[in-house]
Amino acid sequence: LWEQPGRPFFMARFSPHGMKMPVATGILTFRADLRIFLMHFCRTIHILKRLELFDLTKALVAIASPTGNEQGVTSFLHDYLRDAGFLVDLQEVADERFNVYARVGDPVVVFSTHTDTVSPFVAVKESDGFIHGRGACDAKGIIAAQIKAAERLLSDGLEDLGLLFVVGEERGSDGARAANGVPNRCRFLINGEPTENKLAIASKGVLRVAVTTTGRAAHSACPEQGKSAILKLLDILADLRGLAYPRHDDLGGTIFNIGTIAGGTQANVVPDHASAELMFRTVTECSVMKNLLETAVGERAEVRSLFESDPVFFEVLEGFETTVVSFATDVPLLTNWGRPLLLGPGSILEAHGPDERIAKKDLTRAVNLYCRMVETLMCRV
Repeated sequence: LWEQPGRPFFMARFSPHGMKMPVATGILTFRADLRIFLMHFCRTIHILKRLELFDLTKALVAIASPTGNEQGVTSFLHDYLRDAGFLVDLQEVADERFNVYARVGDPVVVFSTHTDTVSPFVAVKESDGFIHGRGACDAKGIIAAQIKAAERLLSDGLEDLGLLFVVGEERGSDGARAANGVPNRCRFLINGEPTENKLAIASKGVLRVAVTTTGRAAHSACPEQGKSAILKLLDILADLRGLAYPRHDDLGGTIFNIGTIAGGTQANVVPDHASAELMFRTVTECSVMKNLLETAVGERAEVRSLFESDPVFFEVLEGFETTVVSFATDVPLLTNWGRPLLLGPGSILEAHGPDERIAKKDLTRAVNLYCRMVETLMCRV
């Protein structure tokens, strides 16, 4: 029996996840009760049109959405969430690129993650216990789990809940930057990234820089007549690999990756230009790291910051297993959406790889965890 003061309804449980749905029986007084009954009856009709958790995950993974080309998955989410009874807004970030903000009521708790993936596209497939494909764990399985959690919570009568799905997280977070300007009264933002269903207490920051060197071109038979930009760059990279980088008691050590190297024109010419793109997973403010790099490089090269985000410390809830993650998220750019939390199914070890996948049991568990989180947070509002 589902009860409101003076408005008892009998409930039926017939979804695979135990969602409660009202049936057309009960004690009604004609006016206010009829309005409430019709609202829940319409929501029941919407529930019957929804995809099951695994089918929703597969439908999302089947849509290619590399950064900059998220239109297909955005359109799918808009239609699905609208048909599920949410008020859905599309926020234009760039031409044909939109964030999706779906809500019921005036949200004080909002689920969030990103719709874009890295390349190349990997087609969806299913095996015993797993769903495979690009974005399965980063982050389309998370989208599906957040939607199913929201559906369950709303079917239980909860209001003031939202879903925010942004473009561009994998390259520059332009979607999150735009979303931070959306008016809202959100108190808590539950961001989703693959944390193995553990509640992250902190995440490392990120600093992406380009290091560019110049030289003087010459014939490779007379290298003394030129100055190799590539050799200069290699010396700098060797120095950077040997630096002692900051450490943090909770976050651990700084992580350094040389992502790309380019330079020269052809093999028989001393190269007059070279560049490398570096990624640091940081445990201190980016300003500290930039000063360290500029001191080490000196006048030998230009060091240009491409993207930076300081480490984040998240809201913690009792009763959840916790972790610290080394990857960055959109959270530092969503400061107007309340106090952040970070949790999601899947492992970062599976993300971006040729056999990206997510375990079905982890998806199911994530739905339950997300519901627990919202119920806990609603008691704090």
